Amino acid sequence: MAKYGEGDKRWIVEDRPDGANVHNWHWAETDCLGWSRDLLTKLLNNLTVLDGEGNLHLKTKTVDKVDGEAYVNIRKGKIIPGYEISLSLSWEGEAKDADGKSLLKVDGVVEIPYIADENADEDPEVKISVKDEGPIGKRLKEAMLAKGKPLILEKVRVYVESIAKGGPVKDEVEAKKIATKSNSTAAVPAAAEAVKKEVVVEKKEVKKKKESKKGFKTISMTEKFSCRAKDLFEILMDENRWKGFSQSNAKISKEVGGQISIFDGSVTGTNLELQNGSLIVQKWRFGSWPDGIDSTVRLTLEEPEPGLTVVKLTHSDIPEEDRYGNATVVENTERGWRDLIFQRIRAVFGFGI
Repeated sequence: MAKYGEGDKRWIVEDRPDGANVHNWHWAETDCLGWSRDLLTKLLNNLTVLDGEGNLHLKTKTVDKVDGEAYVNIRKGKIIPGYEISLSLSWEGEAKDADGKSLLKVDGVVEIPYIADENADEDPEVKISVKDEGPIGKRLKEAMLAKGKPLILEKVRVYVESIAKGGPVKDEVEAKKIATKSNSTAAVPAAAEAVKKEVVVEKKEVKKKKESKKGFKTISMTEKFSCRAKDLFEILMDENRWKGFSQSNAKISKEVGGQISIFDGSVTGTNLELQNGSLIVQKWRFGSWPDGIDSTVRLTLEEPEPGLTVVKLTHSDIPEEDRYGNATVVENTERGWRDLIFQRIRAVFGFGI
């Protein structure tokens, strides 16, 4: 994920003299880290987890730290969130006996090391620790894991949904739309006609784009490996080797029509065509995608000379947005192929060039 404030000059449009950002044509980027801290603090501070059930009392105290980066990009009214943050939250617990007498009071910490837009469809890892590791302290910790963790994850999901909808700039976008409409009605006839034509052209372009394939993209990549084509084919079709380089569970059928499941079930699919050592065609679906959407993966393996394999990837019908409205699907998919598959294979099996 690019750092907040960075950008490629080739994509930056010079500011107009009047300062207007017509139709949000420019990338309008807003730093949302402060807003993220405020919202997560509001969501997670002073939550009652248990109030006497099993003679246990548990509650969160304060969000002590929210680090990382979070921003929202807006272009032509489209909201594109980006965030990678970590969070630390203090909690306290008390165990009492049947008569209500306090047996032990403890303090602990909840850590969420990675909340990111690329994993918006998945619950993040939650680590819970307690300062007293005695029998009662462990009991309180286990209760926090069982009852507190689901509650905390529920609040994190509220944050993820909020930033996907624009976070602090959602109201601003709506206000600008209203202001633009109001200003256009007060403009001189010639200017109004120009805006009208621009809007008509823009609508035609959007309609034409939708008619082509309604918000889907294709990834094409070419990668080289220092190995035989048959060896790379076997790695890509062997679930044990997938587990090895991806460090996640995998189930892969070696038959046409057979099912595949990789990255702990985050990606599922079907084998469409297999040619030993030269071709893999599969249907892929990510769990975060809208229902009913499948993409097509086509991997051709060529060996122009012994020990050198060239892989050509075409991954088509990738939706531009996931079911939560995050518009980073294509970027994350391309990064996954490059960093989590191709680079891992080179590193684990020594196939780098």
